Amino acid sequence: MEDSLEIRSFEFDQLPSSAQFASQIESKNIPAVFKGCTKNWKAFSKWNPSKCGLHYLEEQMGTSIVEAMLSRTAPVFYGDIRSHERVPLPFSTFISFCKQHQQNKDDHCDVYVEPERQKQVESNIETPCLLSGDVAPQQLYLAQVPIMNTKNEERVQLENLKEDIETPAFLEAKVLASINLWMNNAQSKSSTHYDPHHNLLCIVAGCKQVVLWPPSASPMLYPMPIYGEASNHSSIALENPEFSIYPRAEHYREYSQKVILLAGDALFIPEGWFHQIDSDDLTIAVNFWWQSNTMSSLSEHMDAYYLRRILSRLTDKEMNQVLDKASSAGTERLKRHACEIHSDGEPDHMDRSCQKQDLKGKEPEQRILLHELGPSALQALHELVSLVHAHVNVADLSRSMQSTSTSISEPSVKDTEIFCLEDDPIAKILWILEPLALQEVCLAMAHNFPRTLEALILHLLSPVGAEVLTRKFDEMDQQTSEEDRSKFYQVFYGVFDDQFAAMDAILNGKESFALQAFKNVLDKYVGVKL
Repeated sequence: MEDSLEIRSFEFDQLPSSAQFASQIESKNIPAVFKGCTKNWKAFSKWNPSKCGLHYLEEQMGTSIVEAMLSRTAPVFYGDIRSHERVPLPFSTFISFCKQHQQNKDDHCDVYVEPERQKQVESNIETPCLLSGDVAPQQLYLAQVPIMNTKNEERVQLENLKEDIETPAFLEAKVLASINLWMNNAQSKSSTHYDPHHNLLCIVAGCKQVVLWPPSASPMLYPMPIYGEASNHSSIALENPEFSIYPRAEHYREYSQKVILLAGDALFIPEGWFHQIDSDDLTIAVNFWWQSNTMSSLSEHMDAYYLRRILSRLTDKEMNQVLDKASSAGTERLKRHACEIHSDGEPDHMDRSCQKQDLKGKEPEQRILLHELGPSALQALHELVSLVHAHVNVADLSRSMQSTSTSISEPSVKDTEIFCLEDDPIAKILWILEPLALQEVCLAMAHNFPRTLEALILHLLSPVGAEVLTRKFDEMDQQTSEEDRSKFYQVFYGVFDDQFAAMDAILNGKESFALQAFKNVLDKYVGVKL
């Protein structure tokens, strides 16, 4: 598992200072649990349903109209607007539902409240309720009801409850965006999502189970398209995932961690961390949202630059992951098998007639004879030559041997638009060779099988093969002197009548590989398919 996916949450029995929180917790973007964070709040005792807390809340805010989340998929409440609606509801009506649920639970009765009973409850309230008669109380959830909101002060619905809560000391230096109430009368489950702000979730009463994933795990969670209204939500229903549609989701459990929060506890959820929350009956929570220092310090005119940097870094990571999937089996196979090429090193007939011509003028120290190759390099050379000959019409190449590279008649080759290393036998051979061994193979091909090398580069090099070849060349350059590098490339590209055509073939393939990796990044992290 990647280091970025092994991040675990901290747990603290004592609350940190503002400086400690900023330097040791918030700056690391790692979740943290704070035990007993809300136990000194007035709300901890006054809101407790088992201590007449529902009566207290009704007395304090009963006439207030709040927006409740109404979901037909309860107990699962999906965050996208197509799966729920926001309905105006007197706070006292919701408290009545909670009382009824509490009574039913105490009496060991079914928690469902009949529509007639609901109408009876609503009839005792002067403020009209816009719920239809077939709505069950457990389909309602007070989610993100503002107690304080800096951007929409006129929409703050429960401002008076702010007197019963305390902003934790380690948040006093923060510029809070909002404080919200979360309250459910029956068991509920949220969909998986992330927040664009830092979040401190505080449990006043009841219990919540929170499952967390770091932002790097988003490919397993299939984020919704970034241009949609629910872009911060996962596309999959984790309570019943369809792995046939979302195959990467099969691994989502490997990257998750679970936190149980009891009354009094608080959880710091950094921005960008996916989380899914299960709430017990009659659970009451308050959360604080504030903008992270990272986002608040970013100048708007730098957005495009950082977006390109981030996409570039994710694309590089995607390319590395594609190549890292290669197993070591190929290396072991090359070590075990002896080369089947004739011991005298006589070249194949398609290259024999032009060998003397191609060797003319080459530096002696750059000539690699077949009998000088090590077993693994010799085996690789044999397999590369065999693969090229298996896919190229040899007669076509022989007839065009004296013509330019651009005039070679089109050989009958397989589709080379391959982006997966495991699907390309040529790329796998190049990948498992050490850089200097690959240099020997290339030189041997240039001297003994020049037309085969030409066909390999111009017609059979796939995008992943081009990426592998250029990476090996980069590693080769780090291990050789400038003089040797110059001699090698003179011999290698000297095979081609049009050296620029060879360079273009390699670079075009490399860019095609990067483009596919970029498309994979958009699919995995942004939820957009191109």
